[in-house]
Amino acid sequence: MKTFDVVIIGGGIGGLMAAYRLKKSMPELSVAVTERGNTLEKRHCPAGTERACIHCRTCSITSGFAGAGAFSDGKFNLGTAYGGTLGEELGEQTAQHYIDEVDRILEEYCTSGAPEIYRSNQQLKLKCLQNNLRLLDMNVKHLGTDHNFKTMQNLIRALDEMHVALCPFWNCRTVTDASSGRHVLTYENGEQITARFVIIATGRGGAGFVSGFCESHGVAMRSNHVDIGVRVEMKDMIWKEFSDQIYEPKILYRTKTFEDRCRMFCFNKGGLVSAENNHGIITANGHAFAEPEKRTENCNFAILSSIRFTEPFNQPTEYAESISRLANMIGKGNVLIQRFGDLVRGRRTNDHRLSQNTVTPTLRATAGDISLVLPHRILVNIIETLYALDKVAPGTANDDTLLYGCESKYYSIRPEFMNKNFELVPGVHIVGDGSGICRGLSQSGAMGIYVADAILHAV
Repeated sequence: MKTFDVVIIGGGIGGLMAAYRLKKSMPELSVAVTERGNTLEKRHCPAGTERACIHCRTCSITSGFAGAGAFSDGKFNLGTAYGGTLGEELGEQTAQHYIDEVDRILEEYCTSGAPEIYRSNQQLKLKCLQNNLRLLDMNVKHLGTDHNFKTMQNLIRALDEMHVALCPFWNCRTVTDASSGRHVLTYENGEQITARFVIIATGRGGAGFVSGFCESHGVAMRSNHVDIGVRVEMKDMIWKEFSDQIYEPKILYRTKTFEDRCRMFCFNKGGLVSAENNHGIITANGHAFAEPEKRTENCNFAILSSIRFTEPFNQPTEYAESISRLANMIGKGNVLIQRFGDLVRGRRTNDHRLSQNTVTPTLRATAGDISLVLPHRILVNIIETLYALDKVAPGTANDDTLLYGCESKYYSIRPEFMNKNFELVPGVHIVGDGSGICRGLSQSGAMGIYVADAILHAV
């Protein structure tokens, strides 16, 4: 049985940053990062050539070293205004310090030239307020999908040179306590590891693992909300005023019919719509490249309606998954695509109308009718939001705007922590999206470094 000082479950940015801090500060520590997916170099998604998901057993988009963020647009929010609640947990000053640390480390390993930095813009904020919209903006560093991949690649190679044990296809099943005060980790491949400290960094896709750990160790949990909606695609020039100045417009809207919160986020300038396999459920997402020759003439973003359930219902993730499964059923195993003009006229989009559309889809999806999938309340919210956004970016609600369904964000359960170091039980910490605290790369990485510092203080 192998023995380490620290074992990190999950090789996303939270786990990688924790490993980096531990080895950089105390090289004599033995550290392992175990990951249920593949190495970064071997993560290849067939949808890149097929333009449709083929349901791989282990999704290379959501699993593997560098996590789901490896193929993201590479947006790093350099503050606490959105992307999680780390500022509330640690205090704004402390959280900002660790976000700055993530930025410093990434700069060290970014060898693709200076990334684009977009600053807050008061004029665009005012324009949104005048139209009953709220623009959330702060400084954003954009690496792009291609440069982000290279940066993560360089960071992982550095960890290997620091003698961090990197273990691909090690899917952790259980973590139990040994009488010696160490923890025993058992893996699907039959391997076992003991460790003095464990960091759970499984990401959103590891919600089931986190839930199982909390239940078996008596850790109280509370459900977070879910967001359900669509990925929207249109001509890039429509949002050029915003994207040229702040890159990613994150806009909140309170709908008039139901007074629900909808949000526009995850904007990709000159981007591509992609399919994600989340444990057999195919959902829509998007990304963009930094290199000009790889960009398209389209942009894409998510519009999601937030839902918070009250007692006695306590299965928000299962609810969102059931809607996505229904979309896959109607789409014959794929996401659905519909023209906005067809949706508001109450008719199904077919291949003929799609072929004549002025916006060419960047993902091969199944032409259909998302109104057969999304609940009425959510559908009304999305339509209202598109018309509201059309006031600040005319053309958003054009007939030829494309909607991909569904896009869902399942936020992890929120465990009750023992202390401010995000400890679940003595010696076991949790970081990143799987903690219910973070929803972005910067805050997940910052949380990893913060927990690593807590462990360094304890050894």
